[in-house]
Amino acid sequence: MEDRTTRHLKEKMGLARMVGRSRVFLEVVDKIPLIARSDAGVLLRGETGTGKEVVARAIHYLSPRAARPFVPVNCGAIPVDLVESELFGHERSAFTGAHQSHPGLIEEAGGGSLFLDEIDSLPPLAQTKLLRFLQDKEFRRLGSTRLRAGDVRVIAATNADVEAALEERRLRQDLYYRLNVIPLCLPALRDRREDIRLLAEHFLEKFTQEGERPAACFTDEAMVALLLHDWPGNVRELENVVQRATVLCADRKWIERGDFDLPSRRCETAPESFQQAKARAVASFEKDYLKQLLSAHRGNITHAACAAAKNRRAFWELIRKHHIDTTQFR
Repeated sequence: MEDRTTRHLKEKMGLARMVGRSRVFLEVVDKIPLIARSDAGVLLRGETGTGKEVVARAIHYLSPRAARPFVPVNCGAIPVDLVESELFGHERSAFTGAHQSHPGLIEEAGGGSLFLDEIDSLPPLAQTKLLRFLQDKEFRRLGSTRLRAGDVRVIAATNADVEAALEERRLRQDLYYRLNVIPLCLPALRDRREDIRLLAEHFLEKFTQEGERPAACFTDEAMVALLLHDWPGNVRELENVVQRATVLCADRKWIERGDFDLPSRRCETAPESFQQAKARAVASFEKDYLKQLLSAHRGNITHAACAAAKNRRAFWELIRKHHIDTTQFR
């Protein structure tokens, strides 16, 4: 039976931090407890600010390793010549300036989880050594001949185009396969717009409580501005915008549109009507569907039309409607 401290950690760092009710979001959340039960490799994919570290923490704190350390590492922020030392540690005199032995992050995370963000930023040699560690659960400190055992679960993440990274050899294919046992793709905030209100209100409550301010609410105009913004920085950008607005509104009860530092052009655009939104969604679906079929049938319109259960003329009219160049699929 788990103790009260572990239960508190799971509540604080686990699924309690996952705010949202959209289908694409809940599909990710529902998988987290299942993933947490095993030690299989996990590769989190998603744009900057989608919450990859939050998901990694949830996996850790819902796992049997919850009482041990969770160590996050931004691989892109470590100087290239220090990566191996940071990950695996070093012995005294292993390099200029190494005046004493130093354990690496793998040892620091002993028994727990090591979260490697921007995994594609690791230099090739470090990727090779990481792969060997994942295979054998053993490593050597820099400057040492002694093998050490390492009991950690590695959770990796990237915001890069993985296929391009593999093709350009920025990411080793064998390392990718080792990490990608359980792939998890986090949706962008613009793909889960129904969660924007929930998240904004969650952050507003959080920051008013932290600042010991009176409870505040968003005006309708302010909420419309949040709902219409595209959020290229995703949940992190929304959190920062709400925090800034909470500071600027001082002791006012209402947070207004003017408290947000958002592009006016997008935020002041009138919301679409139901018919407009439906037409845009249908057009987007049609275009994507046509491209997928044409790609699958190498630009052969007759075969693609047959697969779509439409006659060739009607299918061709759809292609013309969406200005699709069929030659690019041949």
